Parts: sequence; C-alpha cells; structure tokens
Amino acid sequence: MFLHTKRLQYFTPPSKPDPIYAKKLQELIGGSMGEMTVMMQYLFQGWNCRGPAKYRDLLLDTGTEEIGHVEMLATMVAHLLDKAPVEMQEEGAKDPVVGAVMGGTNPRDVIAAAMNPQHEIVSGQGAMPADSVGFPWNGRFIVASGNLLADFRSNLHAESQGLMQAVRLYEMTDDPGVRDHLSFMIARDTMHQNQWLAAIEELQSDGFEETVTPKIAHEYGKKEYAYQFWNNSEGQESAEGRWAKGQSIDGKGQFEYVANPQAVGPIPEPPQPDPKLHATPATPAMQKTSDNGAKNFVDSAVDTVKQITK
Repeated sequence: MFLHTKRLQYFTPPSKPDPIYAKKLQELIGGSMGEMTVMMQYLFQGWNCRGPAKYRDLLLDTGTEEIGHVEMLATMVAHLLDKAPVEMQEEGAKDPVVGAVMGGTNPRDVIAAAMNPQHEIVSGQGAMPADSVGFPWNGRFIVASGNLLADFRSNLHAESQGLMQAVRLYEMTDDPGVRDHLSFMIARDTMHQNQWLAAIEELQSDGFEETVTPKIAHEYGKKEYAYQFWNNSEGQESAEGRWAKGQSIDGKGQFEYVANPQAVGPIPEPPQPDPKLHATPATPAMQKTSDNGAKNFVDSAVDTVKQITK
C-alpha cells in the first residue's frame, strides 16, 4: 500500500516562466537516467528482493522517495510552462547557444524548434513521461535482476549519471527558484550515490560478494584468462593502472598485463544456410537446391522441435 502526502518533499517555484528550460528539465523526469527510471528501478528491485529485510526496506524507502521527485519536477515543469509571454520566449531563444544548436536566425523560428510542442498539444502545459527530446520513457531503462550486488552497482551508476545531469541543468539557468529546487535534488542524489556505495560495502561484509564475483574461472575452468588485462590498442598507458598488476579486487588472483594479446580461436567458418532460405552461401554451386531428399525449411523446423520435445 502506498499513501500520498499532499505536500511536496521540497519545492521552490521559478521566478518566471521558461518553456525552453521546461523542455530541458524533461530529461530529469523521463530520461534514461531520470527520476522515473530510478523510481521504477528501486521499487522493482525491492518488490523482487529475497535478501535480508534491511535491503528490501532500503530499496522501497528510496524508490518511494523518487516518486516524490517525479512529482516535484512535474510541478516545476507546469510552473515553467504557465503563462509564458511571447516576448519572454523570444528573449530565451536569443541565447546564442540555443540559436547555434537550432540553426535559426528568426527568434520565433528558434522558439518553435527549441520548445516542446507536445507541452501545448498533448499535455496542456504539463509535464510528460518523456525525455528532453520527446522520447517516451521506457521500462527497458530499469535494471532489476534479483541479485542485490549487481543491482546496487547499477543503482550507483544511475545516481552518478542523474546527479551529473542535475548539476548541468543547474548551471544552465540563473533562475533562483529553479536553482534552489535543483540544489535540493542534487543533495538527495549525493546521498543516494553514497548510500549505494555503503550498501555495496555492507553486502560484501555480510558475505554476499560471491553472488556476483565471477566464480566461472574457478568452477568451470579458464582461470588463466580471468585476471588478464589485454592491451587491444596502440600504446601501453593502460599498464599503469591498478587493473594491470597486483592482487585482483576479489582477492582470488593476480592481475596480469598482456601487452600483445593473441587470438586463441580459429577463423570462423559458419555453417552453410539451408537452400530454402535463399541466403548467400560460400559458393554459387551450394545455392542450387536438390530434389534428392532435401527437406524444406518448415519440415526441418518441425524435426528440430520434435527432437527438443522428446
């Protein structure tokens, strides 16, 4: 059960409307690293959590907070779109960066390109579940694998990217209300970035590091490749990094720098296509179909299914 508190977690209204900035702010709502993404990511991770209760609670606490962040940003977008006079829009379009990006010379032409017309046509001067170029938010943006260590690392990445975007947007405006509003979100993103680092550390101290640390090299062989860094480019500057020497991070091996890695597999020789598929074979002769027992594609597929289901 979720309960909605009618007060916003934090909000400072903008000092003036700015529909162009409202379009930019959509990135923090529906972008791939926006608040809708982390909201759904943390909630699904929490709902799917089978680990200790403290981790499930951590995820659901944070995911629920992110619902509030979407609400805050949607409210800000509505204020930025409200009663924006044409003269003010033209002033915003005179920004040399906006003008250069849009390639327009007439302020009204630049406005038409810089604004999001869907804010007027579709949402009636409201926020949308989309990014700054109008691409709809997509559930494929989220990561919820059921493995807490893998998920927390993804959460750290999402918060780091979201924090950087919020800082960039902060620096793109001089509106004191918008800046104050974003400063709160930047502070919360900073906390969330740190909390995922702490959660990763705690998972490891609780003995869960083995759930992600690759066991493949130890259980299935190929250990000789498990800790080699392959230099696949000109120069060897990468040899100076922590990943090129010393004990591996998981403590199970020693990093090795391979300056000139060699291929260990053969030249590929893919199987030739079924003639009935009309693909291009290795030689024209192979393209000719034969009548002496060659099965069509459907028959071959049926035989394959029968073999699988035996």
